[in-house]
Amino acid sequence: MQAVGKTRGAPKTGRPSLNSLGRALRYLAKYPRLTIGATVALIIATAAQLVVPQLLQQIIDTIITAATNQGILNLPANVQAIAAQQLGLDLTAAQAELDGAPRAILTAGLIIVLFAIARGLFSFGQNFLSQALSENIAFDLRNDIFTKIQRLSFSYHDRNRTGQLMIRATDDVERLRSFIAMGLLMALQAFILLAGTLIILLLTNVRLTLVVLPILPIALIVFMVFGAVAQPLFVEVQKRLGRVNTVLQENLAGLKVVKAFTSEPREEKRFHDSIDSLLEQRVKVNRIFSFLFPFIFLIANLGQAAILYFGGRQIIDGTLTLGEWQKFSLYLVYIFLPMGQLGFIISLMAQAGASADRIFEILDAKNDVENKPGAVDLGEIDGVVEFKDVTFRYFAGSEPVLSSINLRANPGETVALLGATGSGKSSIINLIPRFYDVSEGQVLIDGHDVRDVTLESLRQRIGIVLQETVLFSGTIRENIAYGRPDASDADIMAAARAAAAHDFIEGFPQGYDTPVGERGATLSGGQKQRVAIARALLLDPHILILDDSTSSVDLNTEYEIQKALDSLMKGRTSFVIAQRISTVVNADLILILDKGEIVARGTHEELMDNSPIYADIYHSQLAGDIAPA
Repeated sequence: MQAVGKTRGAPKTGRPSLNSLGRALRYLAKYPRLTIGATVALIIATAAQLVVPQLLQQIIDTIITAATNQGILNLPANVQAIAAQQLGLDLTAAQAELDGAPRAILTAGLIIVLFAIARGLFSFGQNFLSQALSENIAFDLRNDIFTKIQRLSFSYHDRNRTGQLMIRATDDVERLRSFIAMGLLMALQAFILLAGTLIILLLTNVRLTLVVLPILPIALIVFMVFGAVAQPLFVEVQKRLGRVNTVLQENLAGLKVVKAFTSEPREEKRFHDSIDSLLEQRVKVNRIFSFLFPFIFLIANLGQAAILYFGGRQIIDGTLTLGEWQKFSLYLVYIFLPMGQLGFIISLMAQAGASADRIFEILDAKNDVENKPGAVDLGEIDGVVEFKDVTFRYFAGSEPVLSSINLRANPGETVALLGATGSGKSSIINLIPRFYDVSEGQVLIDGHDVRDVTLESLRQRIGIVLQETVLFSGTIRENIAYGRPDASDADIMAAARAAAAHDFIEGFPQGYDTPVGERGATLSGGQKQRVAIARALLLDPHILILDDSTSSVDLNTEYEIQKALDSLMKGRTSFVIAQRISTVVNADLILILDKGEIVARGTHEELMDNSPIYADIYHSQLAGDIAPA
């Protein structure tokens, strides 16, 4: 498999689409009860809201009718008859309506109260269920992102900054969650409210409804334009927020370096610049939406003015009652309320769409190193490691960092790698556990191409101590047992003794239960390295890789560790990167690398006789060791 190209897995460019948002919404199918429950509660709450104006019309018309009847019935008898005849009014029926008016008003009022209570209860249920639904989806997305990041190859992480990845798992997921919790159901509510209101208005008064209808396409076009403009702006907001997070993460991780070089002012300026850039973009977004909402309210007010004029004329003409006009006005609010909500919905949707694109960039990222179809378990091995004509490039088309590497390590042998920085030592050991795949050639273990076996079975048989020691928050015991959480105390202590770590661990008041702090901050460099060595040895690996694992210890500690490692390397195929020749003089095979090629190989004695480069390194280090203080 060829190493990854420069553009592979890179963030997508261009305008975000709604495809990613649609993919995110498919997570709703994982929680059908919550989804259906929230939707049903929303429909009932909205239906209760739609009934209220109809009841208010009945109350108003009842009051006006009762007032009219009361006025006529209070007239003198001879005048009553004339008024009733002119109005076509039955005085007996008018008296009955007047007597029944208080009861009708009370009944309608009680029904309004009942609908208000129902709306409140179901709105609470809808909000609760939608929040629970969104939290579950956010939980799934964060787990999916974390799992994907854990399994992505090193080449992906070489191209992407930690801060950007952290923002996608936190802020981007939160923006998507907010849309699902509020924006999605708000959009559904707006659609139901708008559709239901238009149907009721058409059934109530077609002519007056036709006055309002032309406003709706105008509002819809405005929202579409604003949505198209806003979404790329939100993408840029997330990118700039990622840069802020990157600066913050780098400074917290390298705080000692910042203080050591008194670079606080420069780093503060760097952070302030990133914050200013984020603020500038957010102001640009707010400027857009500060124009949107007043514009929508302007459209709504124009519609209200049209209803006042044309509705007033119908009342004067007697084709519209005052109750119907009031009902129409309330329903008109139900038309423009969803339109006002659409501004907020579009804001949430634009943010969620941008965030969904960024989330699925990670979830869709191609893993350059993964189990191929039909990969088999490596099984028990003897530990024969071979490199056959291996060439390796970090990026397709770039210069090779390893060229035509051939070597064979038999079980029980120790292979030492020496060379200047950038000579390819770390690249060789990275190919054995498939941190990267070769560009050409093969890496074989017991005759099996490492690309033909599962990553899990391959890496379980390889113990690694990297040059950069990484410990996790927790106790020393938990860090040693990281690869074997079920290891017994006896096994943990045995590994610690073998790594010359037991004595200093027992010197702590809490012993093996001593917290190591974030990234092992409470331990010295040498102590951290010995804990890392113990962690690797506890796996009892068939293949052992030590990447300059004694570089951070003094000579006495190095001597103790080296004695332990010499005995532990017996029966294991070991690869050792070292800066000091004194740590590898007993290796079975020493490889001298220069610019990605093996320029000399042999034992210590053979290289002293045949390799000027090795002899120069040996004598320069020997002179340094015996130089006077």
